Amino acid sequence: MPRDLVCFSHLRWDYVYQRPNHLMARAARERRVYFIEEPMESPHPLPRTTIVVRDRVRVVTPWLPEGLPEAARTRALAALIDRLMLSEGIDRPLLWYYTPMALPWTRHLANTGVIFDSMDHLAAFRGAPAALLDLESELLERADLVFCGGASLHERMRQRHRHSHCFPSSVDEHHFGKARSANTDPTVQARIARPRVGYAGVIDERIDLELIDGVARARPDWQIVLIGPVAKIAPEDIPSLPNVHLLGLQPYADLPSFLAGWDVGWMPFARNDATRYISPTKTPEYLAAGLPVVSTSIRDVVTPYGDAGLVTIADSVEDTVQAMGQTMAGARPSLGAVDAFLSVRSWDRTWSTMASLIAALEQEVAEQPSAVDIARVPLTLEQRLTGELPRVVRSTARPERRVSLGARREAS
Repeated sequence: MPRDLVCFSHLRWDYVYQRPNHLMARAARERRVYFIEEPMESPHPLPRTTIVVRDRVRVVTPWLPEGLPEAARTRALAALIDRLMLSEGIDRPLLWYYTPMALPWTRHLANTGVIFDSMDHLAAFRGAPAALLDLESELLERADLVFCGGASLHERMRQRHRHSHCFPSSVDEHHFGKARSANTDPTVQARIARPRVGYAGVIDERIDLELIDGVARARPDWQIVLIGPVAKIAPEDIPSLPNVHLLGLQPYADLPSFLAGWDVGWMPFARNDATRYISPTKTPEYLAAGLPVVSTSIRDVVTPYGDAGLVTIADSVEDTVQAMGQTMAGARPSLGAVDAFLSVRSWDRTWSTMASLIAALEQEVAEQPSAVDIARVPLTLEQRLTGELPRVVRSTARPERRVSLGARREAS
């Protein structure tokens, strides 16, 4: 029987549907999965959790009283995760981390294995906590497996962890392939004239707003459609022009119908510290939708997509306008070439390979008695009120696991 999987994420489940959603939904087909979101604040005086089910995944939101000092927050979150383990009967789960910031309140947990899925270099993002890099180093010491969301991230991790594996952004070809035959434009987009250049994703410090402004001014007859939430930047910083249309966050289920109404899929990423390691999920999604794609020179887009002739790379306003004009005139890769390239890059295939590595880890652990034994007593009412951690009955440090795992290999 597969062990439960407890995932700690910096992203919320009902935000942009991306890597954590795809992978955890697939994991939930074979085991119980608990997706722990970052905590929310509440006027309620007691820490608590709420659980909703999405795609078979149990999405857990911790709620903390407003204004708790950092140390008290850590104690309260540790107590909440202990109560979750007890109430749900979770015994030595797999611990899956997207954010090292969860370590202070989870490092005490007995487990079957620790997985770090490094989907972004979070320390380079605007507003990143000062402790993040130190906690990342600790997580790498604790991790049994490290998965990397792109080649650049893997380059960064492979020298730091001997079981680092590259799993670049993948795609649900069936879902986005619906765009190739869709004939209904969403109401919010139907009023926008053609041709349309579209971007779908988070709009934050990683987006080159000056490039968007320059292209919009250079070609006022082209309509630029921006789909997604605005984060960490002021909404007024987004170019306010008649041909720039900000449509906000749209449901994942509806994205193919939006993409079907575009003439070009665009990735106007800035070239800065926040984009140095990104491997945009939208690259294969645009291609699966049948769109010609233009992108700035993001390393994990240039190689392999640009090198394979599937994406046109352009950084300046002049080069971008020229590239878009050529694609609109018909200069685009064949769908056959696109489909052949994407055929080995599905989320199903990615999860299948990850699952084989996890199964090997679980088998190895099952055959070797663990030296980690942490038992906790149930929380008293006083502990619930104060956030005091329950007493540790016995705890020893995790030994170095000698994991050979013949199934482990670097994924392409």
